[in-house]
Amino acid sequence: MAIVRALLNLRSMHWKVICVVAAACVAMALTVGLLVHESTLERSMNEGAGKAVVALDEAVRSARSSGVEPPRAVPGETPEPLLQEAERHGEATFYEDRTPAPRFWAAREENGQVYAVWVDMTSDHLTRRALDRHLWQYSLLTLAVVVPLTALVTELPTRRLRRVARTARRITAGDLGARTGMGRSGGDEITEISATVDSMADSLRERITREQRFTADVAHELRTPLMGLVTSAGLLPEGEATDLVRDRVRVLRDLVEDLLEISRLDAGAEQSRPQEVPLAELVEESVARSGLPATVTADAAPVVETDPRRLDRIVSNLVVNAHRHGAGPVEVTVSGRNVRVRDHGPGFPPGLLAHGPQRFHTGAAERGRGHGLGLTIALGQARVIGAALQFGNDAVDGGAVAVLRLPPSQPPAGPGH
Repeated sequence: MAIVRALLNLRSMHWKVICVVAAACVAMALTVGLLVHESTLERSMNEGAGKAVVALDEAVRSARSSGVEPPRAVPGETPEPLLQEAERHGEATFYEDRTPAPRFWAAREENGQVYAVWVDMTSDHLTRRALDRHLWQYSLLTLAVVVPLTALVTELPTRRLRRVARTARRITAGDLGARTGMGRSGGDEITEISATVDSMADSLRERITREQRFTADVAHELRTPLMGLVTSAGLLPEGEATDLVRDRVRVLRDLVEDLLEISRLDAGAEQSRPQEVPLAELVEESVARSGLPATVTADAAPVVETDPRRLDRIVSNLVVNAHRHGAGPVEVTVSGRNVRVRDHGPGFPPGLLAHGPQRFHTGAAERGRGHGLGLTIALGQARVIGAALQFGNDAVDGGAVAVLRLPPSQPPAGPGH
């Protein structure tokens, strides 16, 4: 279907090349046809005038040798322009385009008399018409052959360009293993473009891998001294300063745990352990454990087969994000296999809707534009359990809306499977 849509796209380079070639063929056919037509017509007129003059000479000479008067010009039968030209210059020729029998006249004035004869140009006229007809027929035949050949010849490079475009879209969507597979040496400009796209993907994957490795290393290196901080904070005497220290240590511990979780998601080390759980009850428990106010509404929520720990992580992160970067009231709706979390804040920023969550960004104005680790973790965990997590804004008041769509349950295997 993609190939059919590409072929039907009249704005594609494929059709533009075909139109250019067709236009060039038509222009060449018109130019050659006009040149041949004018050249043939000019030669025919010259030959016709010569024949008429020779016929007049023979008629005058024959008449005088036989003692009769040469053929006179008869007013009304002889073309008036011919008579005027002969009286003015002494002799003249004139082409009378009659249907169906054109004539070429020759006239001469001698001793106050104008003699005139004509020769039949029907054969010459039919020959020129046949030549014009053949020119157009063979021009159309050439066009009918050249245009399909052009379509076939241009299909291969345009197909390769579409392949490069598909690969670039896959890379943009996050598939860093996508490659064009056209090689990197020799070839034409399309091969050079494909090699550049492949090199870009290699470089991008290498940079992301280094970033992921750095994140994992930092998280692991911070974990050991952080545990010491947690233990030390627990030994401090009770007081306002101690509470502040313990709160900051807790925030730091959560950040390190989030970084470790992201590094595991990046490495593909997370594995789903599905089991049957009542979706509505699990969502209610997740919201309650978050400690944040939210209204939970369940509508025909089934028992689903999913990883409850990861689903709990997704729901709690969405609720926390709604309170942290949005505004209350926060509404959680369970309908079928979908979980919808909505707040009444300013909504998701355009960058998040266009490119998805990015780590180390936040939607709070005092912390810059973007979003934090919560949505990145929620999106990663959704992929682990095979769910789809979509972000949008409410069409009425612009509040942020996150919808988690769980995959359908797999049917039980029959006997012998």
